[in-house]
Amino acid sequence: MNVIDKTVSADADITLAHLLNRIAETPELPLVFSYDGRQIKPGYHVTEVKAGQFSALDCGANPEAWSEIFVQLWDVEEGERTHMTAGKFSAIVRKVSEYVKLDASAKLTFEVSDGVRPMQLFCADQPFEKDGILAVHLVPRAASCKPRDRWLADTSSKSTICCGPSADTSSSNP
Repeated sequence: MNVIDKTVSADADITLAHLLNRIAETPELPLVFSYDGRQIKPGYHVTEVKAGQFSALDCGANPEAWSEIFVQLWDVEEGERTHMTAGKFSAIVRKVSEYVKLDASAKLTFEVSDGVRPMQLFCADQPFEKDGILAVHLVPRAASCKPRDRWLADTSSKSTICCGPSADTSSSNP
């Protein structure tokens, strides 16, 4: 059951809805998270699910607002426990949603600790089925500069064609 060989996508960042929809396809499979090159221990717990609404001002003085769901995982091994099923994870989230408003389109962040090392923040890559488990790679959540990210996205969407016809058709060529 080695799931750490999958290449992590550059756009690793799924929503709660995406994860729950994928879980609904295979609720009987063990849900196995991996991070830092290893799988989470079979006795792991979901110790907390919390929702946050954030407002901020980025480094370019632009107002920002977003929703985020935090799932805290305690990476421990207890007795003969196995990895929880995807369905059990979904039931935990459903139970939380009875008390806390969870925005299914919110960015999903995982907080992981073994109880000894400090908690680390991760985003989740696309869940995939492999060797009888539903695997989810957790990727460290990096800091970013939102104005720069927007500029890069805008620049890549406006790629120009070299040596081809001009995209500007407003003037006629002789």
